[in-house]
Amino acid sequence: MEHHSEPRYAPLEQDEAGSSRERLVTDHEFRKSNPGLPYMEAPGELEVGKKKWYKKRLTLIFTPFTVIMTVGFIVLAALLGTWVAQGKAANSVHLAEVGRLPFMGYNTWNEYHCNINESVILETARLIKSHGLLDHGYNYVSVDDCYSEKTRDLNGNIVASKERFPSGMKHLTDTIHSLGMKAGIYSDSGWFTCELYPGSYMNEERDIKLFQEEWGFDLLKYDNCAVPFDEIIKEGMVGKYTRMSNAIKKQSQLSGKPPILFSLCQWGRVQPWLWARQLGQSWRSTGDIYPEWISVAGIINENSFISWATDFYGRNDLDMLEIGHSKLTYDEQKSHFTAWAFMKSPLLIGTDMSEITDEALSILKNAEIIAINQDPVVGTAITPFRWGINPDWTFNRTHPAQYWSGKSENGTIIMLLNTLEEPADMTFRLVESPWIRAGRQYTVRDLWTHTDNGTAVRSFTAKDVPRHGVVALLLKDAGDEPVGTLPPCSTPEWCMDQNGTRIDQ
Repeated sequence: MEHHSEPRYAPLEQDEAGSSRERLVTDHEFRKSNPGLPYMEAPGELEVGKKKWYKKRLTLIFTPFTVIMTVGFIVLAALLGTWVAQGKAANSVHLAEVGRLPFMGYNTWNEYHCNINESVILETARLIKSHGLLDHGYNYVSVDDCYSEKTRDLNGNIVASKERFPSGMKHLTDTIHSLGMKAGIYSDSGWFTCELYPGSYMNEERDIKLFQEEWGFDLLKYDNCAVPFDEIIKEGMVGKYTRMSNAIKKQSQLSGKPPILFSLCQWGRVQPWLWARQLGQSWRSTGDIYPEWISVAGIINENSFISWATDFYGRNDLDMLEIGHSKLTYDEQKSHFTAWAFMKSPLLIGTDMSEITDEALSILKNAEIIAINQDPVVGTAITPFRWGINPDWTFNRTHPAQYWSGKSENGTIIMLLNTLEEPADMTFRLVESPWIRAGRQYTVRDLWTHTDNGTAVRSFTAKDVPRHGVVALLLKDAGDEPVGTLPPCSTPEWCMDQNGTRIDQ
């Protein structure tokens, strides 16, 4: 039997524009119009379900009009794609510009509470600069609660107190900016602030535009008081703070400027370390601090279990510093500052800058401690490797974890915290820290005495650490430990010779 080997197509047709094309036909249609041909699997046949379809040759005839329209469409699509891509890239850049490192500066609440005015704040800013603190990174001056009138104006806007801020908030921020500093403002996620001034609930977009665009603030601290009834808000903690976060992002997109720095102040409720990174750059991890050791120790204890959550662009906020308040001893203030800095918390001064002592300034200006907080390479915080007095992972407000370590740009950082009521020696094996290598020796730099203290092999002991005092060390790899150092394993568990002999130590 003779087989026809050429593909089969339907006859040419013309459309209304004059373009010729061959249409697709089924096997049944093809045979009906060609009854004399035998059945065969011709090249080009496609079988779909029970029907066989034949390929068709498509012939397009372009008129000048269709050519112009096609080219125009391609150009328009390319321009639109470029515009969208640039917009997304610009927004990503803006978001990446904010809050990579912990912010540093001053907040009015601890020292002044509601007794604030523009003179106090501007004088504080000038003193921060004249004391040399701006040179050490303290560049935010933040206004806390009580700066506004008790009610909004007829247009629904928050109004700065005419008595306390007669020159207006724009004058305040302009002056702060002229000093080379940034300005922070305060609001609340509820109906009112904690002192019952207007909050931002249901006014998020209006307020963030006012704070950032009209008043010129660079940071927003956002509190957790005056929560609306459930039947009104229909949100949990995450949703309540998402409202302002979304408003901040929208304002950034509209203005083309980086978003305002967003500091969530919701006291560690509902585990913000799990979700707040998506909303802002810092989140309070505990309740409010007060200037007593029991408060400092309690905050360290709570954060010992969640310090892993801190990294670039998002961190646990341990609350404001109490450096400069007399209820804490010098050693307690050093411990307080070291723990906050090494856990990468924001560092906000909260004392009267006109009366600050040289002792307090020496703590706040410790450049080696600040360098850990502001490390440009490592954003993670220190974590405990041994609790010390208590079994590991023990919750104890008065005696938190004592032995901590972490990575840094220049080596391994160690914090030894004496939580006892008397001086004590503190000893640890180097390899208890996960960042130390076995079989190596390490140079030891004391970040409070600013001295190099020789080389540590296998272990280190800090002598007579003061009551509630701290030792802050930077360990740098100095090469192999001396040959023949015994015991053969610094960690005794399952120490074994290559011949299979287990080594008892």
